[in-house]
Amino acid sequence: MKNRQAVVLLSGGLDSATTLYLAKKKGYKCFGLIFDYGQRHKREIEYAKKIARAANFPYQVLKIRLPWKGSSLLDKQTKISVKVSRCQGVKGIPDTYVPARNIIFLSFALSYAEAIKAQGIFIGAHTQDYSGYPDCRPEFYRAFSRVITTGTKSGAEKHKIRIETPLINQNKAQIIRLAVRLGVPLELTWSCYRGGRVPCSKCDSCYYRAKGFKEAGIKDPSLRDVS
Repeated sequence: MKNRQAVVLLSGGLDSATTLYLAKKKGYKCFGLIFDYGQRHKREIEYAKKIARAANFPYQVLKIRLPWKGSSLLDKQTKISVKVSRCQGVKGIPDTYVPARNIIFLSFALSYAEAIKAQGIFIGAHTQDYSGYPDCRPEFYRAFSRVITTGTKSGAEKHKIRIETPLINQNKAQIIRLAVRLGVPLELTWSCYRGGRVPCSKCDSCYYRAKGFKEAGIKDPSLRDVS
């Protein structure tokens, strides 16, 4: 099918960057959606913009407010802090979970996709995430697909909008190897939950990124970026 269009959720991390490049390889004309939702730092937004410019595709930054907080990624003025949890064997949903974040993001992406008559919505969720985040599980995306079918004009008129999760069954090392094959500029990706000058190397996201690069046998090029 020619002239396929897709909305790609772009966070600035290596998973979403790899997903973008994979969507482009599949022949989609991509439209990026970057969310400024009051997260602790804007660094990931700036990196998402860098990735979009490197990939030469249009994007929008959508600013939304979640004033009720409820996550260590949102509560800047409270005692909630970004903790090292899962990498130390702590079970349960981590404090970095943002209430219903992927439901919110996908709802905006769906509205965008329906408006431009796109055929797909790409999101970089994968197995390592859904072990801790309920809105990263495969069954969640299957359920959201049913929402599209039953609750939109596109669904009613049989204009299929697919939720694409191409990384869902891959671990971080596999994603990194795929990113290298696709030519993803990994030096332009940012994973750290803290917005320092360099990655903290202590939070869960830094831990899994470092572990993934080590298992992939590849040096992380982003560690040279101290801008």
